[in-house]
Amino acid sequence: MASKMFMGDMPELMEIVLNNLSNELYSLYSCALVSRHWCKMSIPFLWQNPFSFCQNPLFISQYFSSLNENEKLILNECGINVKFPKTLFNYAKFLKFLDLTSLETEVGKWINSQLVGSKTIASSIYRITNLLFKLFVESGATLHKLDLYFSDYEFNPEIFYSLGRNEQFFSRLQDLSLGGISDFIIESITALLEILAKNTTKINVLNVELESYYNLRIFHAVERIIKSQEQLRQFSLIGLEDYFAEFHGIISSLESQNKSLREVIIECCTFNTEFKVLMNCKNLGILRINDCVNLNILEVSLNTLEITNYPIYASSIVPILKKSGTLLQRLKLESLKEPTREKSILLETLKSFCPNITYLNLINFECSTQFFDLIGNLQKLQFLTLWNFNEILEDEPKILVMQFAKLLPLTLQYLDIRNSCLRSYIDILFSNCYAPLKYLLIDLIDDEKEAKVLIEFCIRVSSLNYVGIVKWLNLDDNIKKNVEKYVTLIPWNRIAVSC
Repeated sequence: MASKMFMGDMPELMEIVLNNLSNELYSLYSCALVSRHWCKMSIPFLWQNPFSFCQNPLFISQYFSSLNENEKLILNECGINVKFPKTLFNYAKFLKFLDLTSLETEVGKWINSQLVGSKTIASSIYRITNLLFKLFVESGATLHKLDLYFSDYEFNPEIFYSLGRNEQFFSRLQDLSLGGISDFIIESITALLEILAKNTTKINVLNVELESYYNLRIFHAVERIIKSQEQLRQFSLIGLEDYFAEFHGIISSLESQNKSLREVIIECCTFNTEFKVLMNCKNLGILRINDCVNLNILEVSLNTLEITNYPIYASSIVPILKKSGTLLQRLKLESLKEPTREKSILLETLKSFCPNITYLNLINFECSTQFFDLIGNLQKLQFLTLWNFNEILEDEPKILVMQFAKLLPLTLQYLDIRNSCLRSYIDILFSNCYAPLKYLLIDLIDDEKEAKVLIEFCIRVSSLNYVGIVKWLNLDDNIKKNVEKYVTLIPWNRIAVSC
């Protein structure tokens, strides 16, 4: 079988291997050097997302070997007089991922490399970016992901003509992000959005950044894009001003995706009655909310809820928690600057209605008997993050920490107590903990006493694989050497788990 693969008789298997290496540039380069056949198979993967790699911008020259005389004239007018040799491949055809901002940035770098000592003119960047975009469209490329952050970028009218003749360019688009919309180029932006609404039906992920002053044509164009999709699964809306409130039908248009929509992300918005459409989305399971108000208008049943606010008012999310009930499995509440308000209501609701939580992340909270009772009630809990827990509210904290350690469920595998008051009682915590932890995140092990407690816990429980350290560079070498006889110590961000 191995010999057949190297002879090129198993292209399907090779495609799977190369797909798994799509983000590993150097591995793909190595594959391209194995043989002529491997080179032919690897090159399309190397060139499907070239603008995301931090590399020498000279790779852009490879695209210009097929320019006609009129297109070469554009380069000449920008001061670039270079003969581009013919290439073995039509590299532009392989493009699948395009970020307009990255494209402009790399074009600017490329121009600088061609005009050493000369100042790059913005108009030259736009003209050559347009030239490249047109080249991609006419090469036969089919995009899978497109990030359009417009800034002051305006598309050349010829591009719209090319898009009309090459509908395949957007036909397989699965991931689309829109932002940076300017009234100065409203005609250009609207025209492109209308083409997207007409030619795309396969988008799974749609991310939109909006401001209230945008022309209504932009809102309606986005609305048509949403309605033209067959199976939109993830939708993200970011308001670029505090508590964006006028959506002009964009949220209502999600009704057309009520069978496919699974995740919604909303940031810096004011919830209004338009959002009630989410209650009709049968498969909606994930809701992520960042700095929004009027949350109590929602009563949706979820398996994942993530809220970041300034601060969080428990009463505003109680309707969601009650509606979700036993379905809720993952919960993250990050109350910024101030602790969560009305905590007693929150804890009682979670204990009474949401016993099946497997992932719990509470930030900027306090330890209390009521909180620890909740933890003891979550008998399916696997991941627990108690970051920025500042104080213990009870009179006898050592007794409370001991009780908490014994209450930790035997399903728990991951415990994050970074920047937590629990660190002051780490000896009590781990002397009384029987949960089979595999991952532990802490700030630092800074003395022999803490090291000894951790080692004893490793010996007694024998399940701990990794301890993530925040102050990794401050870790004492002797302590590190002793502890690593029993468990692997690594920087915390290598094992941190998100909601």
